[in-house]
Amino acid sequence: MTFQDNHLNRRQFLNQLGMVAAAGLVAESALAAAKPWFTISLAEFSLAGSLFSGKLKNMDFPAKAKNDFGISAVEYVSMFWADKAKDQAYLSELKQRTADLGVTNVLIMVDNEGDLGAGDPAKRTKAVENHYKWIEAAKFLGCHSIRVNMTGDGTPAELMKAGVEGYGRLVEFGEKAGIGVIIENHINVSTNPDWLVSLLKQVKNPYAGVLPDFGNFTEREAPKTMTMEGFRDAKVLNEFDKYEGVKKLMPYAKGVSAKTHLFDANGNCTDVDFNQMMPIVKAELPKSFKGFIGIEYEGGFMKMMGAKENYLDEDAGIRATKALLEKALLR
Repeated sequence: MTFQDNHLNRRQFLNQLGMVAAAGLVAESALAAAKPWFTISLAEFSLAGSLFSGKLKNMDFPAKAKNDFGISAVEYVSMFWADKAKDQAYLSELKQRTADLGVTNVLIMVDNEGDLGAGDPAKRTKAVENHYKWIEAAKFLGCHSIRVNMTGDGTPAELMKAGVEGYGRLVEFGEKAGIGVIIENHINVSTNPDWLVSLLKQVKNPYAGVLPDFGNFTEREAPKTMTMEGFRDAKVLNEFDKYEGVKKLMPYAKGVSAKTHLFDANGNCTDVDFNQMMPIVKAELPKSFKGFIGIEYEGGFMKMMGAKENYLDEDAGIRATKALLEKALLR
């Protein structure tokens, strides 16, 4: 073989090597482009029926999420903890269990700790302080946030003024712990996305934010009885467009609650069009977004409360919601 032949062979080899490397870069780029843009988590209220009945305990929730549904991120609900928020032995065991399972603790949804927008300053302060233990528990478990409700009395303007003060103080406490304090569009005037955005703009703290919920854009009067009939009979005051609502809230989101109720024969949610909703969520992702979208299937709870509609059981509803989120993962 001549020097020239050898030189040409080397050049051909290097050219081919370059083509292979280029192809590898293209493949790597395609893989990066296809990387899932969020992680599926499971909200504990999806299993409310089992938890209220005692069939499932809060301590065993992470294992059920991982073993039954293949979900390695969980969102707790405070009402299923009883009085364990300050129980260090309990917290340590829960943290160890999730570590052993490889499960991430995402957030704690906190209810029934008082009105952060109470008109009475003493009641408002009590509500703020009642939430401290949940921030501390979230910090210990490695959560990124707690979810709170914005409730109180008076007109929307009065609630806004009190809420900026009460919620703002709680957010400052969360900031010191490195824990977000996020509001869900959940109750009363907080279902109004414009009102909620205005509150956040006035608080002006990076540890403040929202947990947009696909299903909570109906403002009602307080129910006369705490029953399914009471909630259904409560007068509707305002109905906000869920798609526009999520679009307005997403710039302030630190997570998302993918709420579902009923499904059709093809596995599509009949109350939320995921093909319409998920592109909105993706398009509006802020830098503060923590990357988790939680399954919150309420059909099991509705079934337990005696609703007549054809709800799936808890496990089937969770799996149906997960399937819809998985379709959106690589889009």
